[in-house]
Amino acid sequence: MTDAPPPAQRKLGTGMLILAWAAGLLLAAYWFSDVEKRQQNPNQQPESRHLDNAVEVRLEANRQGHFLVDGQINQQAVTFLVDTGASFVAIPAELAEEMGLQRGRRFMVETANGSAPGFSTRLQRLRIGDIELRDVDAGIVPGMGGDDVLLGMSALRQLDFSSRGGDLLLRQYQ
Repeated sequence: MTDAPPPAQRKLGTGMLILAWAAGLLLAAYWFSDVEKRQQNPNQQPESRHLDNAVEVRLEANRQGHFLVDGQINQQAVTFLVDTGASFVAIPAELAEEMGLQRGRRFMVETANGSAPGFSTRLQRLRIGDIELRDVDAGIVPGMGGDDVLLGMSALRQLDFSSRGGDLLLRQYQ
C-alpha cells in the first residue's frame, strides 16, 4: 500500500504547478514582446562613434526597410522615423501637447492623404545618440497618428547622411 499525500498537499502542489505555468507564460510573453520591439526599432540605444572632427551614429533598417531610432526632443524621450521626403520634423499633436511644445503660426501640410493643417514650433534640442542639434524648425501636425516623430530635412540638412549596406550613417561635423 502506498502513502498518498493528504488532500491539502495535493491542492497546494496543483496550485504551485498552475502558478509556475502562469509565470512561465508571462515571462514568454514579455520576452516575445521585447523581441518584437527590437525588430520594429533595432536602434533603441544608438551607439555613437567619435572621430577627430565628427560624431557619427549608424542606424540599422527594420524589417520593413525603415529607420527608426530612439532619441530626445528637449530632453524628453521620443522615437524618430527618418523621412528624407519630409520637409521638417513632424510631431503628432498629442505628443507635442504632452511635451509642452508651443504652437506657432498655422500652415498647410501636404501629406499622402492630402492637405492638413499644421503649426510651426521650434525645438531647443534634438538628440540622437551623441549627435545634438539646436534650434530645429518643426511642425505640430494634428492629423498625424501614432507616437513616432518624423525626422525630416529641417534636422537632416544639418547632418551628413548616407546609406551603406542597409544601414544609414548620420554624421555631425564639429
